[in-house]
Amino acid sequence: MKKLLFGTIGFAALIVTPALAADMALKAPPPPPVDIWAGWYVGVNIGGSWGRAHDTTTYGAPPVPFTSTSSHLDGVIGGGQVGYNWHSSNWLFGVEADIQGSGERGTATTSLFIPGVGCTFAPCGTAATLVDQEKLPWFGTLRARVGVLAAPTWLFYVTGGLAYGEIKSSEIGTGTTIITTTIVNNFNTTRAGWTVGGGIEGVISGNWTGKLEYLYMDFGTINYTYAGLGVFNPVFLSTRVTDNVVRVGLNYHFH
Repeated sequence: MKKLLFGTIGFAALIVTPALAADMALKAPPPPPVDIWAGWYVGVNIGGSWGRAHDTTTYGAPPVPFTSTSSHLDGVIGGGQVGYNWHSSNWLFGVEADIQGSGERGTATTSLFIPGVGCTFAPCGTAATLVDQEKLPWFGTLRARVGVLAAPTWLFYVTGGLAYGEIKSSEIGTGTTIITTTIVNNFNTTRAGWTVGGGIEGVISGNWTGKLEYLYMDFGTINYTYAGLGVFNPVFLSTRVTDNVVRVGLNYHFH
């Protein structure tokens, strides 16, 4: 009886063992890990800007220096971004575009007095005041990114490319001889410039990453001409706007 029992078990083992081996051979290998850093992504961001508006005003022909001012151009920013990454070994290459709404604005005020000639009263001459105001309602960038993965979930990168935005300028001039006259000149233009910066980005969970980024932007110099008051005519205004941006962002990567 024992011999029959052991024989039956051995025969069953001979049948089951090849079947299990064949079943194991047919199982698919585990899928490769998902590369979160490669492909398309979209995201949102919020931060602050610390810009400068440099205004230089001259008048007359040939031009006579009037004022040269520098005002802070600060405010909160927020917007969204979209980009694409190529990932090779520890290196990442990508392109990113973003668009931002901005509350940046600044104001500078300058006063000047020009003594008169042959006057019989005092004070004799022309007093003038200029108030320069700048706003940056929105801006955007189109940039290349080059980064290195310090760890599988941490990216350090540098970035640079095109910057563009709307710059609103106004110059309010007040001149006083015997009476006071005020003129207001408003200018609105969309400018293209350049930007450079860098940041750090890390995996939060799944397809989500978070980033901290700094950008410096330069929109170049904008020149305006308008009719002034009395001896202050014509008036030439030259404005240069630069900006520093620090923002945090959240990205979702598609795979």
